[in-house]
Amino acid sequence: MRRFLATIPTVWRQIVRARVRSALTITGIALAMFLFTSVEAMREGVRAATESAADDATLVVYRENRFCPFSSRLPQYYGDRIERIEGVESVVPVQILVSNCRASLDVVTFRGVPPTDIVDMLGGVPDLVEGDPTDWDSRSDSALVGESLAARRGISVGDRFSAAGITVYVSGIVASDRAQDRNVAYVHLPFLQESVRRGGTGGIVTQFQVVVDDPTRIDEVARLIDDEFASDEHPTSTWPEKAFTGRAARDIVQLVGFAAWLGWGSLAAVLALVANAIVLAMRDRIRDHAVLQTLGFTGGLIAWMVLLEGAILGLVGGAVGALATFVAIAIGRFGMTMEGVSIEIANDPLIALVGAGISVALGLLAGAVPAVRAARAGIVQGLRAV
Repeated sequence: MRRFLATIPTVWRQIVRARVRSALTITGIALAMFLFTSVEAMREGVRAATESAADDATLVVYRENRFCPFSSRLPQYYGDRIERIEGVESVVPVQILVSNCRASLDVVTFRGVPPTDIVDMLGGVPDLVEGDPTDWDSRSDSALVGESLAARRGISVGDRFSAAGITVYVSGIVASDRAQDRNVAYVHLPFLQESVRRGGTGGIVTQFQVVVDDPTRIDEVARLIDDEFASDEHPTSTWPEKAFTGRAARDIVQLVGFAAWLGWGSLAAVLALVANAIVLAMRDRIRDHAVLQTLGFTGGLIAWMVLLEGAILGLVGGAVGALATFVAIAIGRFGMTMEGVSIEIANDPLIALVGAGISVALGLLAGAVPAVRAARAGIVQGLRAV
């Protein structure tokens, strides 16, 4: 084992000696791994936002055959009727206003909720990174802005913030475990209803957020709600929250699914880059390997050096690319929004570690054939090589 470890400085000097070739190879690997980890971060964000869990107990009641929040209009008094349905624990009427209903990376979403229901909406007392909770109650135009939206737009407590035709006072920055809460601005429902030009003033909401008392009955309660309003002027379509997210953001889901092919293509590029670099290096070192054999290096030890070079190139390039993805997402706080539903790009350190590990594995794979050839090369043929 010591003999194998002792070759590490020699392999590193060989990599550094070919500065231009090594730098170009590492840069190419870093770019390919940046693409791969970015795609994986998007896929993880979509998975977290759309895959239901056994303990999910939240339903979204929307207007039937409507998609964009601008077109979903439900009477606010529906909330009282929903609350009387068996299995319903709580109901929150929600008015939604978005700056752009199509898929985009930078959409401002306002969610108007009754001031008394903000705790139910957030699943607990608001966790404020900045601000005073009393400001939310004291001003009708106040807004609790999600931390990701605040980071993207450079919003701080005390600012006046304008988007989608309305202006609000930022009373707090909210931290949350849910991507939807991190990417919206919560405002008072009466204020938003009066501010929205489309659909008139108060009495109309976009949707209802319903919590059921038994998660195992969530589908049954959804059917009961839709049956309640099936014959009304405004029939409803009720979905579990994560299923609703996947349905609303279907274009984003399909786009990310297609992007997965780009991720696989980037892995192929890593393999090709490392293999090319090692093949070129082996051509330059035919005589060097022959000399090493005369000094007592076995074929297995030379093969190990070739494999180690591929692994180091893969590790350095993969680590740089994966780290760049992690930093870019952490700074940018990117989220994909469509029809008022946000899917945040995940920033999981595990993705970066997996990306770097894959690069090492591909480096070893790319060096396998050159390593076998180097191990079998004869001393005489090597010394005669020009």
